[in-house]
Amino acid sequence: MATILTLIISVLIFGLVVMIHELGHFVCAKKAGIQVNEFSIGMGPALFTTVRGGTRYSVRALPIGGYVSMEGEDEELEEPETGDALKELDPVEEQPKGLPFPQVKVWKRIIVVAAGAIMNLILGFLVLLLMLAFGDPVASKTVGFVEEGSPVQAAGLQVGDEILAVNGHHCFVMNDVLYELQRTPDQSAGLTVKRNGEIIPLDNVGFELVENGDSVTMNIGFKVYALEKNVKTVVSQAFNYTLFYARLVFRSLIDLVVGRVSVNELSGPVGIASAIGQAASMGVAEVLSMLALLTVNLGVFNLLPVPALDGGKLVFLALEGIFRRPVPKKFEILVNAAGMCFLFGIMIFATFNDIVRLF
Repeated sequence: MATILTLIISVLIFGLVVMIHELGHFVCAKKAGIQVNEFSIGMGPALFTTVRGGTRYSVRALPIGGYVSMEGEDEELEEPETGDALKELDPVEEQPKGLPFPQVKVWKRIIVVAAGAIMNLILGFLVLLLMLAFGDPVASKTVGFVEEGSPVQAAGLQVGDEILAVNGHHCFVMNDVLYELQRTPDQSAGLTVKRNGEIIPLDNVGFELVENGDSVTMNIGFKVYALEKNVKTVVSQAFNYTLFYARLVFRSLIDLVVGRVSVNELSGPVGIASAIGQAASMGVAEVLSMLALLTVNLGVFNLLPVPALDGGKLVFLALEGIFRRPVPKKFEILVNAAGMCFLFGIMIFATFNDIVRLF
C-alpha cells in the first residue's frame, strides 16, 4: 500500500512540475503568435488526445517528461518568409493558427524558451509561500541564545546578532547558515554579522561535531529567534527560500564538477521517487518542501547553457540577436542531439545508481 501511495504521489508531483514548465512555453508561444503543433504531458504512447485551435493536446503513458512542439523549431523551413509554408499537421486536422518558430522576432522567442523555467521558479515560490503562511514558525537568522562556554561565544557571537554570511557566502535563510557550516572542513568558520546597525566580521567561529552511535550531528552552540508571521515576512521568506534552493542547485553542480561530491551520488527518477516516499511518510509539509525543491531544481537546471536544454537554446537565440542571423539549423540540431544523448546518458547512469542503492 505504501509503495502504491508513493507511486501515485510521485506521478502527481512529476506531472505537476512538468505541466507547469510546458505550460509556460505553451502560453507564451500562443501569445507570440507561434504555431504550436502539440502540447503533451508525459512521453510514449498517447492515452488521451484531442485537437483544439490547430493544436493537439495529449496525455501520454510515461510520466517522465512532456513537451511543446512548435512548428519549425527543430527543422529547416523551405519558405521562411510566409506562414503559408507551414506543412500540413499530422494528425492534427485543423488548420494551423500561427507562424513557425523561426519567423517570430528573437526577443519573443527568448521569452518563449525561458518561460518554462520561470514558471517552475514561480511554482516553487508559491509552494513555499503556502508552507510559510500555514506552517510552523520559521527560524530567523537573528541569534536568540548563545551557549555558555561554547566556541561561538569565545569567538564573540552575541544575542541579537543577525548572521549575514558564512565564509563569505551570503545567507538568505537560516538553512543557508547550516549548509555553509556543514561545508566547513575544520569546524571553524568566518561569520559576518549585523550588530546594532554595524557590520562585524567574526573570525574562527568554532562549532562541534558530536558522535551519536553511527551518526554525527553538528552542535553550533547557538539558537535563533523564530520570525513573527505577517504578510511582509512570509512573502520575503518565500522569496529568500526560493533563492536558497536555486543557489543550492548551482552549488551542488559545482561540487560535482570539481569532485567535492562523487558522481555515484547522482540520483535519477527512481531515487527522487524514493525521496518523495520518505517525505510522504513524514507529512504534507515535507511533500510540499520536496515539490518546491524539485520545481526550483528543474527551473534552474533548464537554464544552464547546455545543448538540448532551454539554456542552450537561449545561447543560440542570443547569438542570433547579436549577429542578426540565426545559427545554421543543421548545426543547431546536431549540437542539440549530442546534448540530448549526453543528458540521457546521465539519466541512465543516475537511475543505475538508484537501483544499486535499493539493493
